[in-house]
Amino acid sequence: MDGEQKRAVLLTGAGGGVGRAATQALVERGFRVYATVRESGGEFLEHPDVRTFRLDVTDPASVADAVTHVRADGCTALHGIVNNAGIIVQGPLELVTAQDLRHQFDVNVFGAVAVTQAFLPLLRAGRGRLVNITAATARVAGPFFGPISASKAALQSLSDAQRLELAHWGLPVVVVEPGFIDTTIFTKAAQATAKAKAALTPAERALYEAQLQAVDGALAKSKAASPTIVADAVIRALTARKPKPRYTVGPDTRMLGLLARLPLRTRDRLLAGVMGLNKVPAAQ
Repeated sequence: MDGEQKRAVLLTGAGGGVGRAATQALVERGFRVYATVRESGGEFLEHPDVRTFRLDVTDPASVADAVTHVRADGCTALHGIVNNAGIIVQGPLELVTAQDLRHQFDVNVFGAVAVTQAFLPLLRAGRGRLVNITAATARVAGPFFGPISASKAALQSLSDAQRLELAHWGLPVVVVEPGFIDTTIFTKAAQATAKAKAALTPAERALYEAQLQAVDGALAKSKAASPTIVADAVIRALTARKPKPRYTVGPDTRMLGLLARLPLRTRDRLLAGVMGLNKVPAAQ
C-alpha cells in the first residue's frame, strides 16, 4: 500500500501518554497519522507515516492552519478524527477561578468542537469516523472533580447529538471513556492544583483541607492502567465494521457506570465512603 492509499487519521493531544500510544498503534495498523501537539519540542514517534505538527485547539487561527497543513500534505480525505487533547482542572468548585474553569471548557469542549467543525469536510470525503475521548467522570462527578467531570459530560452530550446528526452520511461518532490512566495529565493536574492552592488565603485553604486530604489518601490507593488500553479502544473504534457508540476502558470506569444507575442519595453515600469523606467530621 503506497502513501497515497493509506487511510489518514487526525489525532489531537499526541504528546501525552494516550496520544503517543494511539499514534504507535495506528501506524502499526497501516494508518497515516496527523499527530498534533500543543507545544513543539519533545520526543515524538518518528515514522514515515507520522506527521507531527503544532495545533492549539483553543486558537481558531491554529485550527485553520492545521487544516491547511493537512491539505498541503496531499490529504483529501480522513478516515478518522480523534479528539484526544485535554486538560484536568480540579479542586473545590467554590475556589476554582473563573479563568481556570473557562480554560477547562476551552480545551476539552470548545476545542474539540472547533477541530471537528474544521475537519468535517475531510472526514465526510473519507466517509470516516469521529472519536471523542471523554472520561469515566462524565457519568459520575466525584468530589473536587467538578470542572473536568462537567467538561467531559458536555463532550459526551455533544457526541450523542452529533451521532444522530452525522448518521445521514453514515459517519459513526464514537466515545472512548477511560478511567484512571498512567499518563502525565494527572501529574500536570496536580501541579496546577498546587499552584492554585498556593494563591489562596490561609482561611480559604482551611475550608477544604481535611476533605482534600481524605480524597488524596483514597486516590493514592488507586492503580493507574496503561495508556495502551485506551489506544486499543481507539483502534476498535476506527476499524470495527460496526463500532459501538461507546467504549469503556478500565475497571474503575465500569464501576462508575454501575454507580451512575443508582439513586442519587445512594450514590452520594457510596462515593463519600470510597473517597473517605464519611470519616471527616462535619463542619460546626
